[in-house]
Amino acid sequence: MASMFPATSMPDRDWWAALWPDPASLLRALGVKADMTTLDLCCGDGYFTAPLARIVGGRVYALDSDADMIAQARCEAEQQGVPVLRWITADARDVAALIPEPVDFVLLANTFHGVPNKPALARVVAKVLRLGGLFAIVNWHPRPREETTVLGLTRGPATELRMSPASVQEAVELAGFSLSRLVDLPPYHYGAVFERAA
Repeated sequence: MASMFPATSMPDRDWWAALWPDPASLLRALGVKADMTTLDLCCGDGYFTAPLARIVGGRVYALDSDADMIAQARCEAEQQGVPVLRWITADARDVAALIPEPVDFVLLANTFHGVPNKPALARVVAKVLRLGGLFAIVNWHPRPREETTVLGLTRGPATELRMSPASVQEAVELAGFSLSRLVDLPPYHYGAVFERAA
């Protein structure tokens, strides 16, 4: 999604693995359960897509604007032997027209900071979620970039792009969500989990 959302390019997989060696545990901490239908929005190379698909028995849609990222994500899921409902190459802002059913859970990891109109994207997400469904945003803590090192190098978006949980909450609640909980995701991230309100 980097071409559309600034500072959201996909990093090398080795440093995601250094940050989160057990992505399935992270997903469960955010509220993913086996009976859910899910959407990995801006899925990148599928670091979370395959573990998500494993938890929910393949009931996951995966979307990214970059066809190369979708190809990598598909390959990862195939290598792990997990099915995915549909691979979608499209702008995230068009997702409401592309998902054929309401979903229970939407994941947006390491992208929200770069979205130009954050409430507008949250409103689109609300359209694909069932009432009471969850929207989980994984974000970098608003620490100076020079303090967030992975494998010996500074990583993550520019300091000025990083968002506090309160600023994420303000943007997302404008779209009809209520904050369900905040989840600390060491060493440098948090998850803000929102419920689609009436």
